Amino acid sequence: MELNQIHHVAIIVSNYEVSKDFYVNKLGFEIIRENYRESRNDYKLDLKLGNCELEIFVIAESPKRASYPEACGLRHLAFKVEKIEDIVNELKLLGIEAEPIRVDEFTSKKMTFFKDPDGLPLELHE
Repeated sequence: MELNQIHHVAIIVSNYEVSKDFYVNKLGFEIIRENYRESRNDYKLDLKLGNCELEIFVIAESPKRASYPEACGLRHLAFKVEKIEDIVNELKLLGIEAEPIRVDEFTSKKMTFFKDPDGLPLELHE
């Protein structure tokens, strides 16, 4: 089996416009396409960052994300960055708080977490 790379990650959000603003206007994702699927009564927003795509779905009455204890499933999305302090400062200017920067015990690289509007943990990793 030869898998080349991850094509996309899909998440479910509670508010289409809030999440679109967060991922596009604040984090810099590019919109590939936006669709309303009448047969499912949901919205699907396809975004691109580098070579990876993020699919955002808005599905009515989806349950809230579990936090602690963590549930099985997607734990977080991680973004590779060059200068983590610069990115954390940019987030702060946008009103997005990040945890204190720490060093990953396995990679010895700097890392931190922040959250999207629905509480999905997002990681910055040098």
